[in-house]
Amino acid sequence: MRRILDNAATVVVVLIVLLLIIPLSPFLVDVMIILNISISLIILMISMNIKSPLEFSIFPSMLLVTTLFRIAINVSSTRNILGNQGVSGAVIQAMGDFVLRGNVVVGAIIFLIIVLVQFIVITKGAERVSEVAARFTLDAMPGKQMAIDADLSSGLIDETAARERREKIQKEADFYGSMDGATKIVKGDAIMSLIITAVNFLGGVVIGMVQGGMELSQVLSVYSIATVGDGLVSQIPSLMISTATGMIVTRAAAEGSLNEDASKQFAGQPRAILITGCVLLVLMLVPGMPKPQFAVIGAVLVLGGYQMLRRMEAMAVLDSHAAAVQEDALLQEQAQAEEANFKDINNVYSLITVEPIEMEFGYSLIPLVDESSGGKMIDRIVIFRRQYAQEMGLVIPSIRLRDSSGLNTNQYVIKIKGEEVAKGEILVDYYLALEPPNPEKEIDGIDTIEPAYGIPSKWITVDKKEMAEIYGYTVIDPLSVMLTHLSETVKTHAHELLNRQEVVRLVENMKKQSPELVEELIPGTLSYGNFQRILTNLLKEGIPIKDMETIMEVIIDSSMSIKDLDTITENIRVALKRTITRRFCEGGSMRVVTLDANLEKSIITSLTAGDRGPYLALNPDVMQNVITQVGEEIKKFNNFAQSPVILTSQVVRVHFYHLIEQFYPNVYVLSFNEISNNIQIQAVGNITAA
Repeated sequence: MRRILDNAATVVVVLIVLLLIIPLSPFLVDVMIILNISISLIILMISMNIKSPLEFSIFPSMLLVTTLFRIAINVSSTRNILGNQGVSGAVIQAMGDFVLRGNVVVGAIIFLIIVLVQFIVITKGAERVSEVAARFTLDAMPGKQMAIDADLSSGLIDETAARERREKIQKEADFYGSMDGATKIVKGDAIMSLIITAVNFLGGVVIGMVQGGMELSQVLSVYSIATVGDGLVSQIPSLMISTATGMIVTRAAAEGSLNEDASKQFAGQPRAILITGCVLLVLMLVPGMPKPQFAVIGAVLVLGGYQMLRRMEAMAVLDSHAAAVQEDALLQEQAQAEEANFKDINNVYSLITVEPIEMEFGYSLIPLVDESSGGKMIDRIVIFRRQYAQEMGLVIPSIRLRDSSGLNTNQYVIKIKGEEVAKGEILVDYYLALEPPNPEKEIDGIDTIEPAYGIPSKWITVDKKEMAEIYGYTVIDPLSVMLTHLSETVKTHAHELLNRQEVVRLVENMKKQSPELVEELIPGTLSYGNFQRILTNLLKEGIPIKDMETIMEVIIDSSMSIKDLDTITENIRVALKRTITRRFCEGGSMRVVTLDANLEKSIITSLTAGDRGPYLALNPDVMQNVITQVGEEIKKFNNFAQSPVILTSQVVRVHFYHLIEQFYPNVYVLSFNEISNNIQIQAVGNITAA
């Protein structure tokens, strides 16, 4: 018995198939018809009370089984109608008598109307909705998968939640794909009902007149009742199944059952009900209209709409009062909690903490950041953090994003350790077009300066985007403009973000690979503080610290004879020559500005010993002249894709960098020893002492 119950669905399908072959008595046909109506009604009720189509995911299969069941009943009833002179059970007889009421033509027309309504209206509509839902669901799958991957990468969800969401998306796609095919079954069922009805009637007329010797009027009376009754007992369940199909495929945006949604949404529009009642009362005045009916229905709608409107207004007053009371209580509770919290002097320290990186936005820019509004800022920051860690070996700390009422609506501010270091202005509904050196044609727009690189640009409307690209402009969307500015600002100040805690993390991570090397370096050879200073020196000049093993080995080897950290840093740079060359080389060559030999001699002779090592004491006039020349020479790099590079000897490099860093922070100073031998050096300028 247990095995039969476990395979009940299989047994039912087999029995249904057997019904197509085994003759049934009128009594059993009645049982099957009642069972068919019951099952169809249950399915309709389920479709009206589910909140999501996936709650009734077996519906496509049930659609096939119930259709097969109806066809089996039709075959049995047709066999009885044609073989027993129109007798095929009490249900069919009662349904035929009730609909026909002695008039064959009227009954046939009613039956035909029911069939056509199902076939043309409900079935056709459900079929079209299923096709569209299936196509849109499949088209949306890649976007939904990317959204899940982005949430997983940003840490908003874990792997289990991501797997569940992926499974739900796959189930939705499978369900709507199955429904797209299942609606074809409903359509075929409606067509088959018309065919079976015609066969019953025509076959009954032939059998009655030829074999039974009945009169035409008697044949029409007997077989029309049986035909219409049989058609109705099959069409009514079929109509309920078709309605259930339409219910399921059209309830994608439902929040509750159909009863809940209907009552909530109709009750939420009392003015529409009130206006409708007033219109009916006005129509009552038209001559010839049935005044009692219009008056009753119109009055019910007016009174009902008025009561709903008063109830909504009362609820709104209560909700606003409750919200105000709750807000006051919350503010009072927060004030008391805050006062109690700061009674402990240790909690006051939380007020003096600063965020490593902050970004504040004006009101208009919130949609670019807010994920609930479709903003992609957080996802893009996650991608930038991963790329920067892979490239530079430093993990950027979390960036705090928040709106600020103190900014203009289109402004944003970037802060490092609580202080503003950069700001910009974005027009959300525009695109930024970067002007090329020689544009083919000017394009209308709002003149501005690109915030990250200072390139002259224009804010242009969406309709001018394609034309700007044709004219040679580089067109960037507002989010990319803001993110580029943020990323460049973070890169510039990366050395400030490397705190002692992050250095400890880097060392602990290195212990997993080379524990002996770390043990030899820290604390025996170098302290955490001095190691942090060396790494900061490298990051400040854009040198990756990803190859931590090489950095540590050079420090250990150099510390045997050298104590000056700047000199140790220079030795590390030489060891990282391949990394440095890769960062500044373009197509096997590197464009540089060189220093005149006399200028290098002047710098060397101007070095003066100090408490913290040698420093540059160059003549002020020579210093001013050098800084002016650097400004002129780096303009030549505007036409190149490479960053400005000044090439010096190793002895001079660090001192020349300290000379120009405050004036030109984006200029890189390299020594000959830091460039691989297989690179072609192309001098585009020279800086002299005169």
